[in-house]
Amino acid sequence: MQHSIIPVNFKNILVLVFLVLIGSNSAFPQETLSKKDRKAQENKTKSTRYFIEGEKFLVLNELEKSYFYFQKALELGPEEPAIHYKIAEVLVKANEPAKALPYADKAAELDSENKYYSLMLAEIYTNLKQPLKAAEILDRLTADGESNQQYNLDLASIYLNAGELEKALIVLDRAEEYYGVLEPITVQKQRIYLKNNKLDQAIEEGEKLIQAKPGNPTYVLNLVEILYNNNRVDQGLDLVMKEIEKYPNQPELQMAAHSLLKEKGRKEESLNYLYQAFSSPDLNPEVKSRAYLAQLTELKTIERESVLDSLETLMIEFSPEDASIYGALGERRIQEDQQQEGISYFKKSLLLNPKDAKMLEQVILGSFGENADFQEVEKFTIMGVDEFPQSPEFWFYDGVVKSAQKKDTAAVASLEKALELNAGRNQQLDQVAYGSLGSSLYNLGEKEKAFKNFDEALKLNPNDEQVLNNYAYFLSLEKVNLEKAKAMSAKVVTRFPNNGTFLDTYSWVLFQLGEYEEAKKYMDLALQNELEPSGVMFEHYGDILYHLGQKTEAITYWKKAEGSPEASETLSLKIKEGKYHE
Repeated sequence: MQHSIIPVNFKNILVLVFLVLIGSNSAFPQETLSKKDRKAQENKTKSTRYFIEGEKFLVLNELEKSYFYFQKALELGPEEPAIHYKIAEVLVKANEPAKALPYADKAAELDSENKYYSLMLAEIYTNLKQPLKAAEILDRLTADGESNQQYNLDLASIYLNAGELEKALIVLDRAEEYYGVLEPITVQKQRIYLKNNKLDQAIEEGEKLIQAKPGNPTYVLNLVEILYNNNRVDQGLDLVMKEIEKYPNQPELQMAAHSLLKEKGRKEESLNYLYQAFSSPDLNPEVKSRAYLAQLTELKTIERESVLDSLETLMIEFSPEDASIYGALGERRIQEDQQQEGISYFKKSLLLNPKDAKMLEQVILGSFGENADFQEVEKFTIMGVDEFPQSPEFWFYDGVVKSAQKKDTAAVASLEKALELNAGRNQQLDQVAYGSLGSSLYNLGEKEKAFKNFDEALKLNPNDEQVLNNYAYFLSLEKVNLEKAKAMSAKVVTRFPNNGTFLDTYSWVLFQLGEYEEAKKYMDLALQNELEPSGVMFEHYGDILYHLGQKTEAITYWKKAEGSPEASETLSLKIKEGKYHE
């Protein structure tokens, strides 16, 4: 409860200030005062000075100093209600309502006519979780004529929270007399009537609001909801139809007619009102998209598809460039297994409103796969980390996408952030993140860290073929732990005997071990299983052939690798000299 803080008893205070200013040597003639009166006047003057100092420090929010000066003022003017009030105010600001209570109580006792003292006391009782005592004070204020009627809503709220429904109803009636028929008052009264099973009175309140505010569909819809929830569909439909007759161009009422007629089984009439509503540019696009998605949940029939087609045409015509509309259209495509078209609609939706985490994730995951455009996907992973910076999933997706594009420094930062935020909660995320992190760290030359991350990934899933393959290949390039590399690569090839990439890795590990015949055997299989072998495969095959003494054939394959971005730095030298170079 908030209220203004207005100093009171100004007359007395100003008199005191005046006395301080004119001093004892005034040119005006003065009556001779008794010693007692002079002492009293002196105390009042000092009290006023302390009061002014206290007020000054209160304005500066220096509560301890303010409290000190107000206490000094109180010692000299214990019957001044304004001083008690100010001390209470300081203590309330210091969040000490229990200490403030006796001061506020004393201020109200000394000046019962001052409403600000009463309001302070009510506020303190509220802070002390004694709402009914606060209510007593507000009840006294609002019962005494026109001037304090604005506090009726606060009082009603207190009674409602305390479960004093009948008292709340009396106060709300009083507020309605003062303000007129208003939605907040009507809604509270309806809730009380419904809680007390007085449906007819709740309906009357709704009708009264509709009459007081004609042409506002919200009030009609609120009453229709009450009628529908209490099995009075016919009454609700009758109300809507009468309102449509008076206000034929309100799409919200047309949507209500659609729902109620559908409930009554009057399907054709229901659809007519649905189409009318969708033809209005005034109907909120989110309402349209929800209604469209509701149709999508119905049993799939030719009739349902026809309705959806009609609604889709109307949405595109009358609600273009709206995030919720694109989202609804995308959902239909996804349900119809038109994955790429659905993702395309979702992207349009997210570019207008990126706040939908579920849709963002669908777009990102739906964009992976063969021939994925990682540069395009990255737009949405960046959107994800920007909009949901505490989500480890979006940092993870961003790291994986950056790693796939060889943006390894950025990939490492995103993947490490994903692991930090995930904190082990999602084991699968950790496992893939460690694997991707290992690849990026290796590319950055941080080989020991890379191998540690591969080990962490394999602890979580010893059978991850991508990690096993990459780890084995990188070890073979470093010519370290080759037996470990051979075991890992063999495990993958056993499970995926027709995968050219995995066969190439295994062949290269065997080559580094000097097992050239076996290396050729697996490289033959690798080339057979690749429609378009990579340059590195051709170069590896040439290296193997060279070590088997087939130098002419080796040069032929080295030349096939020429121009490949994956070729080694020594390829041109191999071709030129007809000789193997590391």
